Amino acid sequence: MAFAGNTQTAPHHGLAGFAIRAEALVERFDRYRLYRRTVAELAGMNARDLAEIGLCRSNIRSAAYEAVYGSQN
Repeated sequence: MAFAGNTQTAPHHGLAGFAIRAEALVERFDRYRLYRRTVAELAGMNARDLAEIGLCRSNIRSAAYEAVYGSQN
């Protein structure tokens, strides 16, 4: 009986790879905080103010998402 094995390891990037991942994580968290702040500000508006900017309460989260992250598609 024969056995063949092939082992591949991921490339080692050391501290540079860690720094890139940490920077991406910080950027992601900053965008999330901006999204939450946008939702909170829109939720604090009354129905008349929301209507003036073309929103209703049910659209707050999707409008905030699009404002922070871009189109959902």
